[in-house]
Amino acid sequence: MTRYLLAGGGTAGHVNPLLATADAIREREPDAEVVVLGTQEGLEARLVPERGYELVTIPKVPFPRRINGAAFRFPGLFRRARQQTARLIAERSIDVVVGFGGYASTPAYVASKKAKVPLVIHEANARPGLANRLGIRYTTFVGVAFHGTRLKHARFVGMPLRSEIERIDIDVARREGLTRFGLDPDRRTLLVTGGSQGARRLNSTVIDTAAKIIGTGWQIIHLVGGKADVTDPGIEHYHMMRYCDRMDLALAVADFAVSRAGAATVSELTAVGVPAVYVPYPVGNGEQRLNAADVVGANGALLIADALFVPSWIDDTLIPLLNDRVRLHDMAVQSRHIGSREGSQRMLQLIDDALDN
Repeated sequence: MTRYLLAGGGTAGHVNPLLATADAIREREPDAEVVVLGTQEGLEARLVPERGYELVTIPKVPFPRRINGAAFRFPGLFRRARQQTARLIAERSIDVVVGFGGYASTPAYVASKKAKVPLVIHEANARPGLANRLGIRYTTFVGVAFHGTRLKHARFVGMPLRSEIERIDIDVARREGLTRFGLDPDRRTLLVTGGSQGARRLNSTVIDTAAKIIGTGWQIIHLVGGKADVTDPGIEHYHMMRYCDRMDLALAVADFAVSRAGAATVSELTAVGVPAVYVPYPVGNGEQRLNAADVVGANGALLIADALFVPSWIDDTLIPLLNDRVRLHDMAVQSRHIGSREGSQRMLQLIDDALDN
């Protein structure tokens, strides 16, 4: 029996590939012991137990970015987090540590090195996070979700995705999705999503131009996010939803998408071959623009800055594109060519390689 410690969390971008990898391990090795290391503050505190995995938490210890009281407290707090993780590795006889970035990862990386336990790292974003940039000092087994990710020893594995997406039968899922969402089978479908938190400009621009888009013969599924302050315009063929608990079906019915460019979102859309307009989140270090670079470079998607995603851009660019069936078909082919549904299996192979080394 192999004992795995999966470390990471904080955001969905870290937690979802961790859980997809855990599911692949459990399916292949039902008797394997899978323990997840996270914090009480991250999404893993809810999602990991819900999926049926054991969660062990350590204190959240952010790396200090300026000289202040937290910077002086950091060495002692980090040492304790690392020692707690080292005890876990020893007491549970962990065979391999697999890290996905986030606050819980770095103590696991250092502890694995001291315990001489194989370490595997997965980086979901095209621009690596701090934890993984530090972690690559301790391993040569580094998997990345995007070809352009710059990390030493990087091997492309793609994004570990939920099994319902990696194994999707598009025709079957499309028929189910049309019924589930109440869609017209004779219309093409535009999927719009800004993520679980929503996206103010993306939401408002689509709502303001929904009638024009629908007038071209399309219908819209608009996932506005739980915190979005928007009102359903009540237009026929426009379907507003706060959340979607069957994204596999939403992807299957989508003929085109307008979306933020989070790593998981780009990976899911390309895995199914949905062409898209990506509107990167305008705050942060620009990683969303980089996440979309591969598929944009392959002509499977367009990229537009958040500030420029306004009704006039819809009129001048998006609507003519939606009317161009030949170009949309070509974009879909290129999107699927870039995408991968083998991320979980490739990640398992990388873990096996580390164990065999």
